[in-house]
Amino acid sequence: MSEPANQHVDPRRAPAGRATPLDVAPTHFVNGHSIKPPFPEGLEQALFAMGCFWGAERRFWETPGVYATAAGYAGGLTPNPTYEEVCTGRTGHTEVVLVVFDGAHVDYAALLKLFWESHNPTQGMRQGADVGTQYRSAVFTYSDMQHELALASRDSYQAALSASGHGPITTEILAAPAFYYAETYHQQYLAKNPSGYCGLGGTGISCPSARQP
Repeated sequence: MSEPANQHVDPRRAPAGRATPLDVAPTHFVNGHSIKPPFPEGLEQALFAMGCFWGAERRFWETPGVYATAAGYAGGLTPNPTYEEVCTGRTGHTEVVLVVFDGAHVDYAALLKLFWESHNPTQGMRQGADVGTQYRSAVFTYSDMQHELALASRDSYQAALSASGHGPITTEILAAPAFYYAETYHQQYLAKNPSGYCGLGGTGISCPSARQP
């Protein structure tokens, strides 16, 4: 497992950011649900990084049982960063998708399977043609159960990848840090721009399903 990118970012060069969150539209462009807490009782949250968040977010909002999704930044040093600041590579943040889901209809193990199969987690600080710390793969967990399932699914997928000639998984698996919402134009981008860029691509290798307690 790779180290968090913020260990490779010089804090002296990190943008200062801002104390006030960016002004972001509060409702999901596709389903009209709130993308900001408080969420309805009984819903859970997950946080994934798998390359450009445009295509990654679409994979999750199309999943039955997902209440809402939001594009954002996490894992770095700069509070409430802008997209331009993240693109400098000096914030340490990666592009992430917040997934709010109903565990009675889709469990966390199923979301992990979708995560692993929807990108190539062996590429380090890149995803396809997108290169930089903001495109690294990560699972940020909100509970001990999520953390244990993420580690178990990583090990299972590593075995499948290794058997097919792929290298080691570089995905970070860490307790969820602060999540910062990306600008409104990034939210549900591919619903607003159906022909927009999506660099998401998996390995073609199926991930064995993890067992949800």
